[in-house]
This record gives sequence, structure tokens and C-alpha cells, in this order.
Amino acid sequence: MVTFLAGGTGTPKLLDGAGEVFDPAETTVVANTGDDVELGGHLVCPDVDTVLFWGGGVLDTDRWWGIADDTTETDDELHRLADAAGLESGPRFLPDHAQTAGRDIARWRRFSGVAEFMEIGDRDRAVHITRTSLLDEGRSLTDVTRTLADAFGLAVSLLPMSDDPVATLVHTDEGTMHFQEYWVHHRAEPTVRDVEFRGADVAEITDDVAAALSDPVVVGPSNPITSIGPMLALEGFREALAETPVVAVSPFVEDRVFSGPAADLMAGVGYDPSTAGVAEAYPFADAFVLDDEDGTDLDRPVVRTDTRIDGLEDAARVARAVDEALREVS
Repeated sequence: MVTFLAGGTGTPKLLDGAGEVFDPAETTVVANTGDDVELGGHLVCPDVDTVLFWGGGVLDTDRWWGIADDTTETDDELHRLADAAGLESGPRFLPDHAQTAGRDIARWRRFSGVAEFMEIGDRDRAVHITRTSLLDEGRSLTDVTRTLADAFGLAVSLLPMSDDPVATLVHTDEGTMHFQEYWVHHRAEPTVRDVEFRGADVAEITDDVAAALSDPVVVGPSNPITSIGPMLALEGFREALAETPVVAVSPFVEDRVFSGPAADLMAGVGYDPSTAGVAEAYPFADAFVLDDEDGTDLDRPVVRTDTRIDGLEDAARVARAVDEALREVS
């Protein structure tokens, strides 16, 4: 049995080849939900859905977002209506009182659907409508995710990190904004001052997640701050990792990040944007998988390989290195 912690695109890319090494039937994926947003009344779970669509064989792997060859007629019409009505486009974060009123499935991450700032495909939208409707019927996010995983025929077990809402808010020189606004709309251009995981102090890990964390854990090459950070902010999560073998794959080659805003976010919260900084952020990690060209000297066992993942063969190579590291510390 093995558990992967997933957020962004790094870990899903690794999962693409992990089945060559780890039995999917004995693999659990715990996905970050701090990036979730309620957009036009529908709960969008980007990191859950990337794994969902990957496992279902429909993921758009050019973008690592959404469903391949999806249509966007609803999104197109939303923008046409906004333009015709003279409504301002861009993220329309709802006022404070609306963030906490009514349903509590998406506290502090609510956006208007007017000229939605995240492009949602039509089939993709059907997933969000189904998810939100089942939550409104009283089911938990864990149960709903399991139902959707069955619909997509996932071979691995997929769990959200919590059934409770956690909002990743980025404090920048242009103000405080939800991570999706920072990343999707602003393209990570504002200077990061700090990152807050609002709601993490009261959110709880589920029994299913607690059980998954008792197995050996793989932290994939995801963003340490906004992909893995929301999980680590949950009470009991770090403690569970300290009690089980953990292998982490660095998303850096020394001080060069493969993709995304990880470097800016790490610097913004006080970590060196490098493999050394990742090791500092992950004191619970028993071993690391680093790139062949990464000469960082760590105080823990290291397995080196080419960690760039551009396809199935690359992913399988990194997964074999992960397996080697797990054997060394288990």
C-alpha cells in the first residue's frame, strides 16, 4: 500500500507512470482542496479533478487541466452576455458576508460566475454541477469524490484532504487574493508577502485520510506551499507523516524550479526557493528523490535520477526512484 499527496500538476504527472511500479489497487491519492473555488454557485476542485480526469483517461494533458477536446459553449456565452451588458470581466470575488452565508462548502473562496475568470469546459462543468448538487443533498466531499471516481473508472483510490473547506489566500503587494485569482488571472505576477490557509485551524482530516497516512507516503513534485501546504496546515497531518515512511520528490533542480509559481511562493513565506528549502519545509521526509544534476547535500538519504517528467516513460523512471527510496527507509 502506498499513498501519494497530490496538488497541481507535478504529482499527477508522476502518477501517470506510477502504475508501472505501484499496484493501482493498492494506491491512494490524497488531493489538495485548498485551491477549490465556488464559481457561479458550483464547487470546482481543480486538484481533485486533475486526478479524476487523469484516472478516467480524459485529462487534457496539454494543459493538465480540464477534459480533452471539451467544448466551451457555456463559458463563451457567459462572456458574450457580460460584454453585451457592459459588465466588468475578471475575478468577481463575492463580498465578505456572502462568503460565509448559506451553504458552507466553499467558505472564503466564492466568486461570481459573471464572465467567469476560469475557463470551464461543458463536460467539466457537468462534474461541478453533479458534485455541488450531491453536497447540497447532504453527502460529504469524500463520498461525492468516491462516487465521481467510480463514474470515471479510477483504478486508484482518490480522497480529498478534508471534508471541510480550506481557502488558500495569497497576501501580495496588490492585496489579498485567492490562489486561483493569483495564479489564473494575475499569472503569479504580484509579489507574494505571505500565504494563509483560512479555515485550516478548524478543518479536520477524515478517517479515510488518517488511514491512508498510515501507509508509506510519497510527496510528489508539487508546489510545497499551495499544493502540499494546505494539507500540512491540518491538525494531525504532519504528525501522521512523522510516524510513517515518507519520500519526497523535489520540484527543483537546486534553485531551478520545473514549472509554476513555487519559487515565488516559497520565497514569500520565508523558505529558500530551492531543493534545500523544500527539505526544510518537509522535516518529516525520510528520503528525497533529486535530479541527477542537483548537487544539494541533504541530511537524509537521496536517490538521484532524471526527474523531468514529459511523458509516461519519464514518470515511470521517477516512480522507480521513489520505490528505491521507499525501500531504503521502510
